[in-house]
Amino acid sequence: MEIRTVGVVGAGQMGNGIAHVFALSGYDVLLNDISQEALDKAVALIDRNIERQVSRGKVSAEDKAAAMARIRTTTTLAELGQSDLIIEAATERETVKQAIFEDLLPHIQPHTILTSNTSSISITRLASRTDRPERFMGFHFMNPVPVMQLVELIRGIATDEATYKTLLAVVEKLGKTAASAEDFPAFIVNRILMPMINEAVYTLYEGVGSVRSIDQSLKLGANHPMGPLELADFIGLDTCLAIMNVLHDGLADTKYRPCPLLTKYVEAGWLGRKTQRGFYDYRGDEPVPTR
Repeated sequence: MEIRTVGVVGAGQMGNGIAHVFALSGYDVLLNDISQEALDKAVALIDRNIERQVSRGKVSAEDKAAAMARIRTTTTLAELGQSDLIIEAATERETVKQAIFEDLLPHIQPHTILTSNTSSISITRLASRTDRPERFMGFHFMNPVPVMQLVELIRGIATDEATYKTLLAVVEKLGKTAASAEDFPAFIVNRILMPMINEAVYTLYEGVGSVRSIDQSLKLGANHPMGPLELADFIGLDTCLAIMNVLHDGLADTKYRPCPLLTKYVEAGWLGRKTQRGFYDYRGDEPVPTR
């Protein structure tokens, strides 16, 4: 089937990026959040981010105006029911995601495809709580969405071929590259990335290196664009911990045990850039290591 209208649940870091790329690619987007303030902030951020693309010559002023005109917002989840495709991009908690899909079910069309931008939670389990597991998939964008080229497509055990091919065509229209992943905890990218970040936190916890020396070592010694602790702050330490818990619980292997220091930072509310403190303190002109 051809996708024309897209509903996005959640106007946060991922949701606004998803709305951005879909609108620029010609889709009509309805962006939902529980707060009108969050929606207004998201639209303003999308406007600024596309304007940056205009200033770099990557997008024309006309295309920007057309994209912004394609984005509508609503605080009423039921209004997304008319969409051909719905992408859930809410917080990385399974109970929240299940509640969203349960609230959506009475309002969606027979042909609507449901997807989740989850970075780690079982697609099969999420799909089983809906009336259409065959038209349910994992649709995992990387952060920041407008910049990163990869989209993980994750089929649940019941996902049919038509749904997969439809989303494959959507990824191509977005100008991105799809990687197909099986439905196992954390899929491909986070199955590899998060244990590396967790190991960097253990390296800090055990006193092998400081925040700065660990990040510098990976940037200069492994040619990574960001150090692992800097990257954790960018992702959000609560998200990192949630994914490590999914890996640990789902695969029952001690190598995925979250570092106690990561847990401690999350307990303190030091979640990284979004709270101004994580492994770095962002409240001054320059980020300063907190350990």
